[in-house]
Amino acid sequence: MAEGFTRYYAGNSIEVESAGTHPIGINPNTVWAMNEVGIDISHQNSDLLTDKDLGKFNYVVTLCGDARDSCSVLPSHVRNEHWPLGDPAKITREPSDLIKVFRIIRYQIEVRVRNFLQQIEGV
Repeated sequence: MAEGFTRYYAGNSIEVESAGTHPIGINPNTVWAMNEVGIDISHQNSDLLTDKDLGKFNYVVTLCGDARDSCSVLPSHVRNEHWPLGDPAKITREPSDLIKVFRIIRYQIEVRVRNFLQQIEGV
């Protein structure tokens, strides 16, 4: 979701990539939740975090609990920001409640992405 919102609001002005500690593909509910607000993320993928050269980035944003702890030591020029949000894909609920959880997390990520972009480039 964060990559999708970043691409939506920043366009090509920022290079953005996703990585995960245990990437297993994009959750269909995530695709659905983003389609609900007009953003298609079905083409996105998430690489393994350890396969990324984090030193090539200016910013590394981690989401969810263990992501920050799993990040390797970052070079001094890389700014790290952590957003301690729940991972809706790990929540087990009835389907109708699960969609509500995805919507809540989607909104929280959107707000954080917009604030972050304003901080770094005045988007």
